[in-house]
Amino acid sequence: MLNRLSRDPKFFINVFENMREGLMIIDLEGHIAFFNRAAEAITGYSREEVLGQPCTMLDNDMCTVLTESGKERRCNLFEKGLITNKKCRIKSKDKRYVYLLKNAVLLKDDNGEPVAGIESITDITSLYMKELELEELKQELRDEYWFMGLLGKSPLMQRLYDQIRNAAVSEAPVLIYGESGTGKNIIAHAIHKLSKRKEGPFTHVNCASFNDSLLESELFGHKRGSFTGAVSDRVGRFEAANKGSIFLDEIGDMPQLMQAKLLRVLEEKVLERVGDNKSIRVDIRLISATNKDLHELVSTNKFREDLLYRINSILIQTPPLRERGEDIPVIASHYLKKISSANDKGIKGISPSAMEIMRNYTWPGNVRQLINAIENSVITCKSDAIEVSDLPEYIFFNKRVNRNEDTINREKIRSILSLYKGNKTLTAKHFGISRVTLWKKLKKLSMDQT
Repeated sequence: MLNRLSRDPKFFINVFENMREGLMIIDLEGHIAFFNRAAEAITGYSREEVLGQPCTMLDNDMCTVLTESGKERRCNLFEKGLITNKKCRIKSKDKRYVYLLKNAVLLKDDNGEPVAGIESITDITSLYMKELELEELKQELRDEYWFMGLLGKSPLMQRLYDQIRNAAVSEAPVLIYGESGTGKNIIAHAIHKLSKRKEGPFTHVNCASFNDSLLESELFGHKRGSFTGAVSDRVGRFEAANKGSIFLDEIGDMPQLMQAKLLRVLEEKVLERVGDNKSIRVDIRLISATNKDLHELVSTNKFREDLLYRINSILIQTPPLRERGEDIPVIASHYLKKISSANDKGIKGISPSAMEIMRNYTWPGNVRQLINAIENSVITCKSDAIEVSDLPEYIFFNKRVNRNEDTINREKIRSILSLYKGNKTLTAKHFGISRVTLWKKLKKLSMDQT
């Protein structure tokens, strides 16, 4: 059946016409000999308008070549013979710029002589514009709000940036202290990237993810046969970080036995792989992080005091998001554009009332939680802006709100009702009370007709 069809020219024409990619056939003089339906849709030209015309009529920027006499427009497929996954731009019939992904091949006869060129084009305009938007956003943030992956313009963040710069010029151990979600890992990377070790390796270990024996192997490596499952020699993270930096996240969760072994490595700058007695010298810069009070752990004999003094020569404390409310709009807008673009949703911004709620929330999960809230809101949003109704439910039950009914007076109720445009359900959520309780309060204050 297929052999019979393949001998019928109409079969191939039908295949070409039903392709989603635009397809053109160019003769040896550079004129368009075939133009399928997808090519018509992409360029805006009908086949009657282009057949027999030079392919340069599509104003493809790949057709501009530099000669001794200056720039010339000519088809260069027959010179190159092959074009693979090249991004280019053409001007459509209605004078719009259309961005394409182009592939082309030179078709030859049995004697190796060229007979025609075949080009396929895919419209990537929407993808290209998204890339431009993201690049513009990145540049905007770099210029004003961006520092090595951290976002914010508040005084607290400016101070943090200074601390990172100062830590980067030193070789002393750094301890980063802060709540979960405040970007401790980003800070560790920033210190490394700004330091003289930036060309060296950067390794990362979460100390809370391993028990004693596994953590020792992870940090220092092991010899084959040293324990069940050790089927080959393994280089540890310290050895892999030689001439670079190692980041020990959640160091407050490190088992005490490992604390002693870590202290020895830091003091002597040598280590031994598990199951081996050969000393290996290492040259590393230690960066640690924790969300726990290490001094309190020392007082309860859960963390070695001598290790604490060894790792915190430079202390950097990350500010929680609730203490830098002026940064919330910056961070929220940045991630809204990024997440909206990734989900093909044309959400332009966040309404003032929704932003006010976000600024007043305490964000116990910090920036990580804010990003999660934006993702949730993008999914539920049905318009071109995030509204109050799109926000996650938990944002309305704010720790900052005093839920004592006696403190909910007439003026506060009027203010919040105005904020939510009279929506009693959202007003009740704001105060952390039920809608029935709010209704009773309104009736008691003779505001039930509000």
